[in-house]
Amino acid sequence: MNNKVFNIIAAICVGAGIGGCGALNTDLSIAENPIPETFDNHVDQTSIAEIDWRDYFSDPQLLELVDTAIRNNFDLQIALQRIETNRASVKLANGALLPQVGLDIGGGVRKFGLYTMDGAGNASTEITPGQTVPENLPDMYLGLMASWEIDVWGKLQNQRKSALSEYLASIEGTNFVISNLVADVAIFYYQLLALDNELETIRQTIQRQKEALDVVKLQKEAGRANELAVQQFNAQLLESQIMENETLQKIAETENKINFLLGRFPQPVSRKKEVLFTDIPKQIALGIPSELLSNRPDIRQAEFEIKASNFDLEAAKAAFFPNVNITAAVGFQAFNPEFLFMSPASLAYSVMGTLVAPLINLNALKAQFNTAKANQLSAMYDYQKKILNAYVEVSNELSNIKNLQSINTLKKQQSDVLKQSVEASKELYKSARASYLEVLAAQQNALQTNLELIEVVRQKWIATVNIYKALGGGWT
Repeated sequence: MNNKVFNIIAAICVGAGIGGCGALNTDLSIAENPIPETFDNHVDQTSIAEIDWRDYFSDPQLLELVDTAIRNNFDLQIALQRIETNRASVKLANGALLPQVGLDIGGGVRKFGLYTMDGAGNASTEITPGQTVPENLPDMYLGLMASWEIDVWGKLQNQRKSALSEYLASIEGTNFVISNLVADVAIFYYQLLALDNELETIRQTIQRQKEALDVVKLQKEAGRANELAVQQFNAQLLESQIMENETLQKIAETENKINFLLGRFPQPVSRKKEVLFTDIPKQIALGIPSELLSNRPDIRQAEFEIKASNFDLEAAKAAFFPNVNITAAVGFQAFNPEFLFMSPASLAYSVMGTLVAPLINLNALKAQFNTAKANQLSAMYDYQKKILNAYVEVSNELSNIKNLQSINTLKKQQSDVLKQSVEASKELYKSARASYLEVLAAQQNALQTNLELIEVVRQKWIATVNIYKALGGGWT
């Protein structure tokens, strides 16, 4: 760099009040926590995140719902349009690096005062042989004009790189939308299956309660039971019927949640409730925590956001330095259309180079630089936050699956015991060896335990969905 250019740059930096170019620090860093080597001492060579969602979820009706959601979901369509917006921004940034060329067509009339240098000179000057310059002088021009900012300091290149990084970040953001969409459809689907099974359990209980109520009524007529027992059995039946209606409402709302994700108006959702109690087909393989950086689209998006903010910071730094611009024009110019294309007589051209250095508005440039600096640091912290959040999500779901498996086993045992107690209480009541309160309690406990068992199974399915998403699956 020659001394003149160096002096110009030094003067600008000092004028900015920031203590010279060294104050324009773009090499930023924050403290980073090392990623653990394993997930709670689980060592797997592969990860379920590498499995396509079409293979991970084996239920064909669920797969059909997810396919429909990916085609029609409005959030996903908005995300896809965001990609197109950023793609256009990249093209715009690429165009800024090239000369701007335009067609210039113009015309006008000028009249100079007679007692001026131009007017007096024109009155005695021939514009064509034998013809002096007209008093009202037409001026017609047809040609090309070009302007070009030479990217000496890399400002435009950094703006282009920032736009490209934002474009790539929007792609990863769309992948993250797909990941959430697949998981949300699956979660609501398993909630719907659970509600179907709850409804079936409640209706079976209602049938048994009606039978028990009929028995109590007969015993009352025979003098073996009183009106209080009839009322208690009837009240329990009414409570179960209320639960039935509440569950029907939950089913309708859950169906509509699925339909909304699918981008369609309310309609029945095809499913088989028996699927809820089938075995989970996939072995949960976690891989290693560092794979989260490449598997999770939200982390990859944050990584591109860091790159974009870094390029923005470099561009903000370059704004302190002079702009180098070249403008040029070439075309035909004449006062009469018949002379317009006479070459070389009517040929006109101009070339100009300018060096524009910021002097007055340096505080605004400094504010812009500080904003870009804060944005980059924010992007760095967001990246670290997403890594930590991803690891915590996997750890939580891993613990959740382990505990749900134990709870599920115990709940099955409890359900079997209470089923036997219901039958035993009915027989004992018929032989007057148990009170009606014991029958009511047995039926209520059995119903509650069966509903809790269904809830545990639902949570187990949802945990397998969540850990798949937490590991970065569901978007490829």
